[in-house]
Amino acid sequence: MSITPTPLPNVLVVEDEMILRMRAVDIVEDAGFHSVEAVNADEAISILESRSDISLLFSDIQMPGSMDGLKLAHAVHDRWPSIKIILVSGQVKPSEADTPADSRFFRKPLGVEELTAQLQTMIGAGALQIVPDTSAVSAEDILQAPRSPQEAILAAENENLRLLLEQAGTDAKVLLAQAGIEAQQRDAADKLQKLILGELHHRIKNTLATVSAIASQSFRGAINLEHGQKAMEGRLLALGRAHDLLMQVSWANASLTHTLSGATDPYDVQGGRRFHFNGPDVRITSGAVIALAMTFNELCTNTTKFGALSDASGHVDIAWTVDDIGQRLRLTWSESGGPPVAPPTRRSFGTRMIESLGHQLSGQVHLAYEPTGFAYRLDVPLKSVMAAAV
Repeated sequence: MSITPTPLPNVLVVEDEMILRMRAVDIVEDAGFHSVEAVNADEAISILESRSDISLLFSDIQMPGSMDGLKLAHAVHDRWPSIKIILVSGQVKPSEADTPADSRFFRKPLGVEELTAQLQTMIGAGALQIVPDTSAVSAEDILQAPRSPQEAILAAENENLRLLLEQAGTDAKVLLAQAGIEAQQRDAADKLQKLILGELHHRIKNTLATVSAIASQSFRGAINLEHGQKAMEGRLLALGRAHDLLMQVSWANASLTHTLSGATDPYDVQGGRRFHFNGPDVRITSGAVIALAMTFNELCTNTTKFGALSDASGHVDIAWTVDDIGQRLRLTWSESGGPPVAPPTRRSFGTRMIESLGHQLSGQVHLAYEPTGFAYRLDVPLKSVMAAAV
């Protein structure tokens, strides 16, 4: 007599930040459940209306679109009261009165053990199995591993930012008093200062949550500690270079050519350019800058290890066109002159991230392992990447 396995509960994960969504999905699946992904509340509602097998909503609170995570949670509680709800945020901490009954809240960065336990308390044990793995990298190994110079710099910068946030409130009040600003003006300045500090705090918390997710994902698929460290370091440096570029333009928009140059320059060979660009320069949004910088870091890492740039005669052609009629941006990365390439035997975090970054821009991603070399193609709507004309 055969026994039909009980289907695993489905968890709807709603998060607009791609890397954070991937991290949340991995937590859900490691806890023993199936995940269903949505990038905003509208997409989440559409999914819930089309299927009846969602057991739990796992949603960020800050999201673009017609409603944020709190409004989504209340809508789900009213229409589908049997669905459990977990809310997360790195900026706000809602009171019990603000959240639906029996929902739970977690701050970012997410604590894996506590969140896993809560998931299993709310919807069951799932299919979680703890299997000893001597090849896995332990948390203790990560903490005891020596820091690279780049990691030490990042840690110092984070500590400096924290101290600056604490000192900023005191400094602003002193400067306003010394300038002789009247009480009414000082009150307005205080409100503006709180607004700016709140936004800065949100960005720092979100960045730390992203860094935590990158670190977790990098070590998750690492064959050893050194491999995980190098992968994490490369991704954090790529994120830092993208932020440096955006700081130069006050986080407004940036040049596509400069974005691609900044991502590829660290991987080029001194004395001879092996990356060739061909396309019109356009201004792209801050979200597109980070997505493309992270994508090209993965592509550059792969080509120097396994692709065209692992051979002295190899090179990479990067071309893009703007279709004004169809309102699309089409970008192609083509490798040639390197060793033969073949599709990987498993989908790595890097491959998942490349595909998800394209989807985050509402685009289509195609990866091809052709006889002449690896090729990456991105086709996205202009409205998803192009900065608005000033």
